[in-house]
Amino acid sequence: MPAPVRRSGLQQEIISLYRACFRAARLKPQENRVNFQKFIRMQFRKHSDVKARDFATIEYLLRMGKRQLETYSNPSIQNVHV
Repeated sequence: MPAPVRRSGLQQEIISLYRACFRAARLKPQENRVNFQKFIRMQFRKHSDVKARDFATIEYLLRMGKRQLETYSNPSIQNVHV
């Protein structure tokens, strides 16, 4: 049986943010969820080239992602255009 994967605190925060984004997308209208899911994937992939040792950039992107999550979690936002 393989050993459990050990992740750093930043890695765990990123995974947690990713999951929280998809949880928030589930609260949107059914016909618009696909747009939110595409947007989430696009945002994470856009920044997937950040080096693992570039802590300042990673922390900045985490803060920005959390702010975006807070904004898009607002019930008045029904759709996002990709």
